[in-house]
Amino acid sequence: MTSSTVEVESTSDQRIVSFRAVPAPEQIRAELPLTARRGEAVQRHRDEIADILAGRDDRLLLIVGPCSVHDPVAALDYARRLEPLADAYADRLKIVMRVYFEKPRTTVGWKGLINDPGLDGSYQVERGLRAARALLLDIGTLGLAVGCEFLEPTSPQYIADAIAWGAIGARTTESQIHRQLASGLSMPVGFKNGTDGNLQAAVDGVKAAAAQHVFFGLDTFGRGAVVETAGNPDCHVILRGGSGGPNHDAESVAAAVSAVAAAGLPARVMIDCSHANSGKDHLRQAEVAKQIAARIGAGEQGISGLMLESFLVAGAQSLPAPPGSELVYGQSVTDKCMDFTTTADVLAQLYEAKGAQAG
Repeated sequence: MTSSTVEVESTSDQRIVSFRAVPAPEQIRAELPLTARRGEAVQRHRDEIADILAGRDDRLLLIVGPCSVHDPVAALDYARRLEPLADAYADRLKIVMRVYFEKPRTTVGWKGLINDPGLDGSYQVERGLRAARALLLDIGTLGLAVGCEFLEPTSPQYIADAIAWGAIGARTTESQIHRQLASGLSMPVGFKNGTDGNLQAAVDGVKAAAAQHVFFGLDTFGRGAVVETAGNPDCHVILRGGSGGPNHDAESVAAAVSAVAAAGLPARVMIDCSHANSGKDHLRQAEVAKQIAARIGAGEQGISGLMLESFLVAGAQSLPAPPGSELVYGQSVTDKCMDFTTTADVLAQLYEAKGAQAG
């Protein structure tokens, strides 16, 4: 038989090892329901965040928490420590706990709690979806708002109703799929500048997400569907630095504020104190935050909020744990984080800075 007449069993899925069904979003949401009281709290948080981003509320928005959640017990422990500070500083700061379940990778590695909750390559996604939703509900019960990065376009159907703020990361800020996704999300969403530092990609993302879109997706019952969105007017730009260096300095912030204003957006930006703005150095991250606090206290305008990577224990550890040992409780397994004591100090300085700015 010649090569032109070779018969194959199928031309589809030749590199797919297997398919495994997962419960539909509606099923998991029914198992772990968002009560009416919790839902009202989520909406209140969203409205307050949108007001801060638009300049209708002069408080500072802070997204604070682990680089990524790998241990729900430790994450809830962190939330219990953060909640009293969120309450005490609520007149000047709006504190949202960073609760990231999906981790973008430059090459390969652990992809987050939803994808691999066992941290062992077993990829028990069904367990991960339930663990993520349960943690969001537990944190919501404490009264804290939560923020998540949206990486997979399917996962929001399982958890987005419990989330007050969302992020589109530097690797996906130019993605049409993610811009369409953001256009249909019910909460404010931040677009980070690109990994190369390109601000225009984030500005374009915000503009695109504000528009109406029609695209292929899934409904809450897990069925393929044509999705039509109304557009999201509450998106904003996040400065996270880039391959050319940081962009948290006053000159860079002023240029970014001018760029977003020229695009017809509120003249305000958020600053990510981690990533390229600190070289992923948790010690440097605290210094960056303190420098920004000093500038805010001196009267600098145009900064709507900050992002801080913080966990119970400083630094980071690698997966898997060394043979014969266990992972350090409350320490990141991805990017290095500030410890909670340092975080509390930074939050106190930001609170005082907002007071000085208002005075």
